Amino acid sequence: MAERRQVRKVQRVAAYAVIMRDDHILLSRLAKRLTSKELWTLPGGGLEHGEDPRDAVVREVHEETGLDVHIGETAHVYSFHQRNTWRQGRRADAHALRIVYDGWVPVDSPEPHVVEVDGSTMDAAWQPIAGVLNGSVPVVSLVTEVLAEHQPFQMQRVAAYALVLRQGPGGEEVLLTRNSARGPHPGHWTLPGGGIDHGEEPRQTVVREVREETSLLCTVGDVLDVGSTHFEGTAPSGRREDFHALQIVFNAEVSDGEPVVMEVGGTTDAVAWVPVGRLGSEEHPVRDLVHTALAANRNRATRPRLGG
Repeated sequence: MAERRQVRKVQRVAAYAVIMRDDHILLSRLAKRLTSKELWTLPGGGLEHGEDPRDAVVREVHEETGLDVHIGETAHVYSFHQRNTWRQGRRADAHALRIVYDGWVPVDSPEPHVVEVDGSTMDAAWQPIAGVLNGSVPVVSLVTEVLAEHQPFQMQRVAAYALVLRQGPGGEEVLLTRNSARGPHPGHWTLPGGGIDHGEEPRQTVVREVREETSLLCTVGDVLDVGSTHFEGTAPSGRREDFHALQIVFNAEVSDGEPVVMEVGGTTDAVAWVPVGRLGSEEHPVRDLVHTALAANRNRATRPRLGG
């Protein structure tokens, strides 16, 4: 009786990135030499001998999408074992270890396209997550496994803002800045201000941010309100985040002059004195922070003093 031929054992270690933007995920389509059917996967691929997984995923994402990816600090590992399959025209007992990183690309990145010639992928695109989940976008099992347990990066940020009011020709006006395409809510208006740098005094933050966003000098008064907002979305960096913001609002005054945005390429693209009566109009959609700050300012004027 002839001895049974032993199946060749093949183990492969690969690194991938799950890159999400709003309600889309960046995917690569497998080449026709790998499958005759349309099939999409996460951008990534096998590690070269001696290559760090983080370097591998950056290299592979660029080859398969043309984009420069930033990688998070942690990863998940997925194990996939096929005892009877084909590899390079031979039957094999295959074991795949897949290291999946949280990744993100700048929001102003170009459209994805394949750079590598004659590689394992033939196309790259932002695909709707809903389509992946309902099956209208055909994907390998790794994609659905990752989406089933993926959690966006939790980001908590403490920021300081200025409520600046003046009397204009048509009544009371408030100084507002508009979120650019790199901001969390493009096209919406909010109070001038921003994140507190490590070790920075909040009032110094207000002075710095008002200067960057309006070109005006700011005199900071008392704390008016402390707000909180929580939402999930795409950060200015391009990373999808579960974002929690603590917002310290100060009463403030600014120097005379026409406000102009000084910071180039930031999260603010316009600044203006906006009549309070026009807040929320089609021309000036505003964030809740503006309304809560104005309400706190009105309530402060009627609030009884302790011991009075």
